[in-house]
Amino acid sequence: MNMNLLTALFGFAVVTLFTPGPNNLMLMASGLNFGFRRTLPHMLGVAMGFPLMLAAIGAGLAQVFEILPILHLVLKALAVVFMLWLAWKIANAGAPKGAEAGQRPLRFVDAVGFQWVNPKAWAMATVATSAYLPVPGLAGVGLAAAVFMAFGLCSAGTWVLAGRTVSRFLKAEWHLRLFNIAMALLLLASLWPLLTE
Repeated sequence: MNMNLLTALFGFAVVTLFTPGPNNLMLMASGLNFGFRRTLPHMLGVAMGFPLMLAAIGAGLAQVFEILPILHLVLKALAVVFMLWLAWKIANAGAPKGAEAGQRPLRFVDAVGFQWVNPKAWAMATVATSAYLPVPGLAGVGLAAAVFMAFGLCSAGTWVLAGRTVSRFLKAEWHLRLFNIAMALLLLASLWPLLTE
């Protein structure tokens, strides 16, 4: 097992799961509007749905990499470019918007299905399986899915709970700006093992 890549996988998972994105903004809005208990199915759907998507993508990519090893290098290069773009987007993100009145919380199945149309989820799964697997093949894909599920449960719960109290912090735009810049820098730092390997 490549411990440098395992550490990088942990960092990548934490930064991408805890920074603002479609899932987290929806979870925060749901926590704000419906509370923790009513948002629980949505939270579990995100936390379990993404690792299932990652495993499906990774299982296919693992076989493709065996047939076309150059594709792995191409995907690593694309991953670096995407991560630079994502860091820029995170650093310049604005405050999230609340959910509209009259909405109901997403159900478990809705949240699992949303992963397949969420561009950030596709990008995260592709980057994780092409650049951060500490063990080759399906064992690495399984490990990555487990890491994302563990951190995903923590992240989803955090965003739901934050929804109950975050509005008072978002009134000061510079607080959000500092948070986003810190997350962008952490995301860039997670590229170091990828670039030095």
